[in-house]
Amino acid sequence: MVGENKKNLTVDLSEVTAFVKTIFDIEGLTMGGTKQAYRIRYIGKLSLSDSEKAYDQLAEFLEDYHLLPLFREKEGQQEIIIVDEIPVSQPGPIWVNILLFVLTILSVMFTGAQFAETEFTQPFQRSFLDFLKYLLQGWPFALSLLGILLAHELGHYLVGKSRGETVTLPYFIPMPLSAFGTMGAFISMKEIPKNKKHLMDIGVAGPLIGLLVAIPVLFIGLSMSTLGPIEADLPEGYVHFIEGNSLFYLIAKYLTFGKLLPQPTSYGDLSPIVYWLRYFFTGSPVPLGGLDVTIHPVAWAGWAGLFVTAINLIPAGQLDGGHILFVLFGKEKAKKLYPFVLGALVLMGFFWSGWWLWAGLLLFFGRRYAEPLDMITPIDRKRKILGILALIIFLLTFIPVPLVIIQ
Repeated sequence: MVGENKKNLTVDLSEVTAFVKTIFDIEGLTMGGTKQAYRIRYIGKLSLSDSEKAYDQLAEFLEDYHLLPLFREKEGQQEIIIVDEIPVSQPGPIWVNILLFVLTILSVMFTGAQFAETEFTQPFQRSFLDFLKYLLQGWPFALSLLGILLAHELGHYLVGKSRGETVTLPYFIPMPLSAFGTMGAFISMKEIPKNKKHLMDIGVAGPLIGLLVAIPVLFIGLSMSTLGPIEADLPEGYVHFIEGNSLFYLIAKYLTFGKLLPQPTSYGDLSPIVYWLRYFFTGSPVPLGGLDVTIHPVAWAGWAGLFVTAINLIPAGQLDGGHILFVLFGKEKAKKLYPFVLGALVLMGFFWSGWWLWAGLLLFFGRRYAEPLDMITPIDRKRKILGILALIIFLLTFIPVPLVIIQ
């Protein structure tokens, strides 16, 4: 490794410049160093009409020099910046992914069993065999939810691999004694994406493929659900919750049951439109005594799939929605939108405190965007349509007040 670094430091950059001239009309040249974090910077215009092909040719030429090209656009000018090769970290041992997945299966099955059980139980005070029987009751919920999450993450993984990017297998996060039994899953990109096409493909694949699984799961679950009253008086110590509405979930319930749910006993002095707008964005007033879905565990998994899709499509930072927004509209517009997204989450936190956690995460991790190596190559019309479709899906699946607690 030391020998490679010495060789890298003594590169004849005139050879690099000579090659750059074959693809780029050089108008200015700046020599860099340690402080500038680059070797050499060229200002000008690509002479090849196919910028993606030009990048590939230059990247291949620089491999032997252990150098890497960056294509940039700044103030209407194109730039080629030559930097030292960035080491690609390899994915960790696969047994970690497998262990986390197995633990998540058990955790989600335990959560599903709690939804399936109709009488008060003490599962940890049972025999091992009885505990297993209890746990197996959660398989419909676990299969449904993990199928959605797996589809989402494999969408990222398979598209990333097909584009030649180094990505890890999904890391699932078990979280027993929670509403879903898991904190979801993620994959890690071990290198910078080559261009905006790759970033768009990888970013949009997860939410779209996950949603394709979540939609049939939701409708199957709703078909197994029933309608029942929202109890106004609960026994002491009992807690009841009403899952929040996204536009898509509201429509799905209407298509299944022919009613806008949860249905209040009356709209009072408000028109139905004003009532529903207020309830949609604030979760109040709680329609006690009204009618709502007694949700089946499979439908709960489908609802969770919509929720996960919307969370990932929040248009900020390193989330899928942040990548999509960055590619569609550029870094400057994405940065201008960021404080509005953050402010909206803070305001919505007054109606569901979980949004304050997400606002905090985006405050610390949401200000950076993944810039590909090649920022000059544009995305095509098909990818623009996919990106816009993903943002529309965000609006349809976003849930302003995910849970309303009754106790």
